[in-house]
Amino acid sequence: MAEIILMPRLSDTMTEGVIASWHKNIGDTVKKGEVLAEIETDKATMELESYKEGTLLYHGAKAGEKIIVNDLLCIIGNAGEDVSALISQSIDNSPQTTDNKAQTIPANKEEQAATAIDISKMEEVVLMPRLSDTMTEGVIASWQKNIGDTVKKGEVLAEIETDKATMELESYKEGILLYQGAGAGEKIVVNDLLCIIGKKDTDVNAIVAAAKGGSKQSIDDSPQTTDSQPPTPNLQLPTTETVVNEGRIVASPLAKKIASEKGVDLKFIKGSGDNGRIIKADVDAYKQQSTDHSPQTTDNKPQTSNFQLPTPIGAESFEEVPVSQMRKVIAKRLGESKFSAPHFYLTMSIDMDAAVAARTKLNADGKTKISFNDLVLKATAIALKQHPKVNSSWLGDKIRYNHHIHIGVAVAVDEGLLVPVVRFADTLSLTQITAQVKDYAQKAKDKKLQPADWEGNTFTISNLGMFGIDEFTAIINPPDACILAVGGIAQVPVVKNGTIVPGNVMKVTLSCDHRVVDGATGAAFLQTLKSLLEEPLRMML
Repeated sequence: MAEIILMPRLSDTMTEGVIASWHKNIGDTVKKGEVLAEIETDKATMELESYKEGTLLYHGAKAGEKIIVNDLLCIIGNAGEDVSALISQSIDNSPQTTDNKAQTIPANKEEQAATAIDISKMEEVVLMPRLSDTMTEGVIASWQKNIGDTVKKGEVLAEIETDKATMELESYKEGILLYQGAGAGEKIVVNDLLCIIGKKDTDVNAIVAAAKGGSKQSIDDSPQTTDSQPPTPNLQLPTTETVVNEGRIVASPLAKKIASEKGVDLKFIKGSGDNGRIIKADVDAYKQQSTDHSPQTTDNKPQTSNFQLPTPIGAESFEEVPVSQMRKVIAKRLGESKFSAPHFYLTMSIDMDAAVAARTKLNADGKTKISFNDLVLKATAIALKQHPKVNSSWLGDKIRYNHHIHIGVAVAVDEGLLVPVVRFADTLSLTQITAQVKDYAQKAKDKKLQPADWEGNTFTISNLGMFGIDEFTAIINPPDACILAVGGIAQVPVVKNGTIVPGNVMKVTLSCDHRVVDGATGAAFLQTLKSLLEEPLRMML
């Protein structure tokens, strides 16, 4: 009996696959384990092995065409078997199929074109690819090809800013660049129309109309701008007082006394007495006029102080900067981690005297420059080997205990934070760890890290000691169950053999996901880490 084979999800971020080539043609005999086709995913081109036996009766797409995950890939059954019913059933159940009963008549030719065309299967269409495991949209950093330019396979089309880095996008099509889905600096959602590459006679308008009709972006979701501005406070600056008396001021003794008590400068008061002499009534009238404009004074309350605060004069200003793709994902992922994973924290002080001495000896020849972070990473890898529950992940209905040790090392860049992964860290020497961490740090600053460099972490280390931070707590980096926050090494008084002596102390804090790691488990891990750093020779065994 014929059976349907659906397009499998060959990577964690795959939504569709391209048939790079068929290894079996219609009518060929297929055995279990034989390669059916090569599928180009969002990450690599992979061989798809058959898990059924029989005769290949139907292809869901030709070489070079796309198939959505869980859509019909092929049908395998007995030779000569009628599979038309299975094909019809698959089309009816496809998420791409529109219910004919509910279908409305397009109002115009543009809508008819949009309804009739499935751009995901058009040879000329290039969709925004998913360039990292967490990418949902990309920003066009720059176009390397302009409309009208000839494009060959392997040539760089554009530079795309993802949430992790700015990456070059190479073309996998040949032809003329006929359309760009966005200008430099603009965003495109993953799987939306990036550009059109084809022949001069390609109907670009129909493709663009179809893309707009099926776009996942909604006008309601776009940031709204209005002409109205927030109301500006009606601020009244203090009125500049006019000097009316210069030189010798003529005033009655009573007027002088009252003015002194009330903090009034007589040079601002115009006298109404003989020859402009200032009298008591003039001082009272001036003070009354001043207080009538003051919102701070209540007529029923006596003045308690003669001190007048200076009026600050300045202009409020600010700058609003669009959130980068990297910062968006940092906010999203760490927000989800903080509020979904129940964090608890374990802090421990470590005597680093022996580690300081060991590092000095290791770097004495000048050929290598091992950092304290390298020592911490090496000790962490060994400790994880002894405490596999800390090297784990929460998967909802199950817990994954990783047998391999891939340690993510948080690296600060201008736009935010990247976490390249040192793979199989427990098998590397200190010099190998040093070289790899330095290489990753440079690539991160140059924005040359690739997705393979930051994927697959099982544990993460965040070190702020070089910035003078004594201790801090870090948010767990999914999918890890723990993250180690490392502070700086401080010289403090310590007690050794009953005597107070100067010592080098470093504090570390382990953030744990309580769904996976209990307090005793985390504490045992820190004890092992402490013993390794306090006796570094044990790491060489």
